[in-house]
Formats: sequence, structure tokens, C-alpha cells
Amino acid sequence: MRLPTLFILITVTIDAMGIGLILPVMPDLIGEVRGADLSDAALWGGVLSATYAVMQFLCAPTLGNLSDRFGRRPILLISMAVLAADYVVMSVAHTIWILLIGRIIAGIAAGTHSTALAFMADISEPSKRAQNFGLISAGFGMGFILGPLLGGLLGDLDPRAPFIAAACLAAANCVFGFFALPESLPQERRRAFDWRRANPAGGLMQISALPGVRALLAVMLAYQISNFVYPAIWAYYTQAAFGWEPRMVGISLAVYGVAIAVVQGGLIRVILARLGEVRAVHWGLILNTACLVAYGVAGQAWMIWALIPISAIGAVVAPAMQGVMSRAAGADQQGELQGVLASISSLSMILSPLMMTQAFFWATRDGGALWLPGAPFLLAAILMGGALAMFLLTRAPETQPAE
Repeated sequence: MRLPTLFILITVTIDAMGIGLILPVMPDLIGEVRGADLSDAALWGGVLSATYAVMQFLCAPTLGNLSDRFGRRPILLISMAVLAADYVVMSVAHTIWILLIGRIIAGIAAGTHSTALAFMADISEPSKRAQNFGLISAGFGMGFILGPLLGGLLGDLDPRAPFIAAACLAAANCVFGFFALPESLPQERRRAFDWRRANPAGGLMQISALPGVRALLAVMLAYQISNFVYPAIWAYYTQAAFGWEPRMVGISLAVYGVAIAVVQGGLIRVILARLGEVRAVHWGLILNTACLVAYGVAGQAWMIWALIPISAIGAVVAPAMQGVMSRAAGADQQGELQGVLASISSLSMILSPLMMTQAFFWATRDGGALWLPGAPFLLAAILMGGALAMFLLTRAPETQPAE
């Protein structure tokens, strides 16, 4: 299964590039098409990010359920083709409305992530799922390396140049998947498609009925809202606090992506072997809370560079949580579970950019009573602490450390 796994990793990497690619150039791009200053550009950036997430929230459960009915292969290939088309649209965007259309298309195609996770669940033993989910997260981290690098470096030529490169990558991967990707879900494990379950509310009701999962979904929601402060605000925060240009923003995000990839591609195995999934979530949430506070009060640029590798260790939380919840779902529900988790992620991406960019706007606007570019990180720290408190109250069943 080496070539199929490679396709899956490339797919989630390209998905992540859709986020990281636009981060370094978004302040300048929005400023160009809108004539807005940095604070106003941040607000529009929040709207674009929220639009992307709304579409993902609405479509991810449908795609997850479609993959449980028709298989993973067709959903993955079609989504990748749509994503390639989206990058073409973004490359010709000269108004905020074309940018908005591009984000709508990308949000629909972003359901690929849940189907990719379902594919990995299909081919993994239950005891190895958390580790293999870590590989998916590592691919996501690689996207955060390549996306910002393309966005930062090519963005110096033209804010739209990175999207042309990404369209070529997505199209090439779609062709690769057509020849390399087999179907992982046999006919006997498929179930009938049901619209009552193929939407965020219906899927959530089905999955939350599983023992112990409902409280964990609430923890995941709070964690994701908090964690999305990084893509939502990083470019605006570093420009306001330290005067960073798009190139430096891209480099810093790439370094963060490398750190995430190291943690979720390798270090997670050591952490899970020592702590198990439940305690990994526990200590990961504590570390995340402390790091968010540190980002919020950082006064020098060197502090950011010191925090990046430390905060990256907290990325163990998501795959460990996915491993815990995956154990509660049946073989014919893995796509549905991952669709619900993708919807939670999307809901977080709706709420987080709106919340964090509003906090940034009010803490940095001209004539405001307060100048605190790190305010969104402090808000995120409060939410992360809430996720920790909820997790401690869930009494999630302890799992055996990974072998």
C-alpha cells in the first residue's frame, strides 16, 4: 500500500497548502483588491476563512457518507480535481468577490481530508490508527511547510503566482491517484446513503450516540477553535508586532510546519508509547495553553522562534483524540466519524477566524484604547484551558500505549 499511502499524504499536503499558501500574501492581496489597511484586511481575511469553513462544514459529512456508500477512491479523485480548478479561479482573482467564490469552491473540495482519514482507518489495525492518523497530520504539517514557502517566495513576484503553482500540483496528484489509488472499502462493508445522516446535524446525532463520544466532540471543538488562532491571525500578528514581511511570515510558518511534521510523523509514536492516547491529550492540552499565553505576551521576535518547536509538541492532541474516538466507531462508520470530525474542524474554522480577527481588530485599531497584537492568543488560551477542563471531566477510557 505504499503508493496509495503516498497519494493520501500528498492529498492532505495539498489540502493544507490551500490554507498555508494564502497566509503570507493575504494581507497584501486583500489590501490590493480592497484598498484596506492592516486591521480592516484582517477582518476581510476572517470573512474569507469563515466562508471556506462554512462550505467545508456543510459538505464534509456528505462526502464522508458518500465515501461509506461508493468508496473512498471516487471521492478523493473528484475532490482533488475540484481543488485544482479552485486554484485556477484564485489565480485570476481581482475582486474580493472572486476571492470569495474561490474560497467557496475550496471549502467544498476540502472534504477530501475526512475521506483520506477514512481510507487510513480502512487499512489500519485499531491499535495503529492513532499513529497512522499522525501520518495524515504530518502530511498536513508538510502542507504548512510548502504552502507558506510558495506563498512567501512566489508572492514576492505576484500575489497570485502561488495559486498557479498549486493548481499544477493538484492536477498532477489527481492523475497520479487515478493510476495508483485502489479502493479500500470492500462492497460488504458499505452502507446505504442516507441524507438524514449525510449532514452536520444528522451525522453528529449518529456519532454522538456512541458511548463516551459526545463529550469528546465538545473537547475537540474547543481545542480546534483555540488552535486555529495560528492560521487565522499569524500574518497580521507578526506584521503588527514585529514588522515582518510576507517572506518572513512564510519562513516562520514553514518552520512551524517542519516542527509539526516532526512531532506527528515521528515523535508522536514515542509520546503515545510512553503516555497512551488519553494522557497524551491531557498533557498536550496543558502545553498548548501555556504556549498560547506565551505567544500573547511575547515582546521580542526571538521569543516566537523559541516558542515554535515547543508549541508544535502540542499537535499530538488531535491524532490522539481521533484515535480514542475511532475505537468507539464501527468499521462501517469510520467515514461518518471522520466526516463529523471534519465538520467540527470546519465549525472551528468558521468561529475562530471571526473571533480572533475581531480580537485583533479591537486590540490594534487606530485610536483604540489598547494596543495588544497578541490579544487573540490570550483569548485562545482561555478556550484551550476550557478544553482541558472538559477533558478532565469526561473520564475518557484509558487506552493501552501504542506498540
